Amino acid sequence: MNSHTTFLVFGPAATLRRMSDKMFKEYAPKFIYEHSKEGDKDKLYVAVYEEYEKQINSSVTLTCIFENTPDHNKIVLKKTGGRMGFRGSSLSEDRNVESNVIDFILDFGKRFGLTVQEEQISDVPADDKEED
Repeated sequence: MNSHTTFLVFGPAATLRRMSDKMFKEYAPKFIYEHSKEGDKDKLYVAVYEEYEKQINSSVTLTCIFENTPDHNKIVLKKTGGRMGFRGSSLSEDRNVESNVIDFILDFGKRFGLTVQEEQISDVPADDKEED
């Protein structure tokens, strides 16, 4: 099972640049770090979202690494915390921060005509794959 979700978003540079600002304004993270080199158009954001889930009496943390370049945006989401295992009954239908961020990425891409791809990572280690 993969421990993270990666999205690649392609489109016009101006629209890609607006995506991070809009996302962090609409879904404000608890902490955010921004890095860019002087004279470079690439920006890197690391945002940490924290949400307390009352039903399971646990906190869930979502780390979002948002890499913005003129060619594409690369968004890596890593969820940690919470409780694992089978509870026997489903929790309420409340939306969590991870699903809100993923929905924002997909919706923004659709509204502005961007190409959004979810990167699929194989669970099989590279050494175990057969070579043709």
